Amino acid sequence: MRERLVPTGSGAPTVYAGEQALHSRYNPRIEAEKYINALKFRETIRFFILIEPGLGYMVPVLRKNNPLARIIVLHVSDFFICPENGEEETLEGDAVWGPGKDLPVQRFLEEAIPDIEARFIAIIEWRPSLSAYGDEYLRLLSEAVDFIKRADANTRTVKGFGQRWFKNVFKNLKLFQQVLEPVPSSLPMVITGAGPSLEETIPLIREWKQREDVGILAAASSVEALDAGGVRPDLVISTDGGGWAAAHLWGALRKKPPALTVTLNAALPSQCGALPILVLSDGSVWQNLILKCMAIPFVPLPSRGTVTASALELALILTQGEVFITGMDLSHQDLRTHARPYSFNRLLEIRASRFHPLYSETFIRAGAITDSGAHGIYAAWFGRQLAAYPKRLHTLGNNNPVFNSLHSVGPVKKPTGFTHRSPVSATGITPPFPPEHALKVLLQALSDPGFGPLITGELSPLLLMEEKEPSPRVLKKVIRSLAGPYVLGGRHDG
Repeated sequence: MRERLVPTGSGAPTVYAGEQALHSRYNPRIEAEKYINALKFRETIRFFILIEPGLGYMVPVLRKNNPLARIIVLHVSDFFICPENGEEETLEGDAVWGPGKDLPVQRFLEEAIPDIEARFIAIIEWRPSLSAYGDEYLRLLSEAVDFIKRADANTRTVKGFGQRWFKNVFKNLKLFQQVLEPVPSSLPMVITGAGPSLEETIPLIREWKQREDVGILAAASSVEALDAGGVRPDLVISTDGGGWAAAHLWGALRKKPPALTVTLNAALPSQCGALPILVLSDGSVWQNLILKCMAIPFVPLPSRGTVTASALELALILTQGEVFITGMDLSHQDLRTHARPYSFNRLLEIRASRFHPLYSETFIRAGAITDSGAHGIYAAWFGRQLAAYPKRLHTLGNNNPVFNSLHSVGPVKKPTGFTHRSPVSATGITPPFPPEHALKVLLQALSDPGFGPLITGELSPLLLMEEKEPSPRVLKKVIRSLAGPYVLGGRHDG
C-alpha cells in the first residue's frame, strides 16, 4: 500500500495509507494527546506495545505521562521507520519493529520485554491503522496478545518461585566444578522431548546412535525412557528451577551422562557437581554480568517456559548439521502424558492406595495438564517460530501437528551431512572465582548508573513482585539475605 505525507496547518504532517488518513488532517499532536489521556493508564505500566501508531504522535504523550515506561512499536509498514518523502522524522519508541527487520515479531518482543506479568504491559491500538491495513494489522495485534499470554504464564511461575530460583544461581555457582565451552560441529543432532511418541522413535534413534550417525541432546525428563530403550544421550538439558525437576536428573545421574547443560537458575542435585556442565544464561543483564565476571563460558538463551524449546534453540547453535526433533507432542495420548518410564510416575505409584488408585491419579494428572493451557501456548509459539528456523530442522515421529510443515523423516532415512565431530566437544574450564565474587559484582553493579536501573528492573519482579521499583538499598538487602547462605561468610559490602 502506498503511503504519503500530507502537510497540515499545525505544522505536524498527517499521513495517508491509500485513501485512509491515519492522523488528524488539522492537528495530529492534539488528537494523539486527547486519545492517550482518555485511556487513563496506571502509572505502574512498565511496557507499552503500540500497534502501527503511524507517525508516532502518541509516543511523546506516553513518555510525559509514564516516564518510567518503555515504549515498544510494531509497524505494519516500513514507511514509518524511514518516511519516503517527508522531512519530518517518525517519533519512535525505545524499540521498533517493522516488516523489513530480519527478526520474527516474537523474538523481537522477547528481546525488548523481559518476563513480566501481563498487568505491567499495555497494548495500544491505533484504529485508523486497522481500517487502512486490515489483516496485516490484526496479525501484529495477535502476535502481541500471544506474546503477553506466554510471558504471563512464565511470570506466574516466577512469582511463586522467583526467590528460590535466585538462590539456585548462587548454589549452582558454588556447585560447578568444571564448566564447558561449546565447540560447534556439523554432526546431525536428535533432540528428545518426553512426549508419549518418543517411545515409537527410540528404536530408530538407537540404530542411528549405534552407527555414530548422530549426537543426542535429551531433555532430562526423557532420559529414563531413552535408557529403557538402550539409548545413552550425549548431553542432558535441564532448565527448570523447581525442586521437582531434580527427580528427572536423579534418573540421568544414575546413568552417568557425559555432560549436562543447565540454566544458571536450574534446580540441581549436589551430584551434578561431578559432571562437566555447559551453562545457559537467560540473557538477562544480571546473569550475563555474573558469568562474564567469573570467566564462565555460557550460551545465552531466553527463557521459553518449556525445556524442549530451549533444547531446540541450543541444538541449532551447537551444530550446523541436520536437527531432528522427537517426543514433542505438546499433548497426551489418552492417559499417557509422557514417554515411559517417566520419573514422576513413581511419585504417583508411591502415593497410590485403595483410596487413591493409580488409574484415578493418572487421570487427574492428565486433566490438570490439559486444563493448564500450557501446551496450547507453547504449540502456538512453535507455530509462529517455525518459519524462522533453518531448513535443516526435521520432525521425527508423531510430534504435535504444529510441526507438520517440517520435513518428516521416514523410518529408514539416514541423516546426511555427517562429519564425525561431536557437537558437545568442549574445553573444560574450572571457574577461577568463588561465588562470593559474583555476589560482590552484582551488588556493585546495582550502584552503577549504567547497570543499576537495568538490573533493578530485572530483579525486582523476580524477587519482590512489587508494582513500583524498589530502591537499590531495599533490593541489595533482599539479595544479601537470599544469596548469603550459599557464599562464604554470608556478609558482603556493596
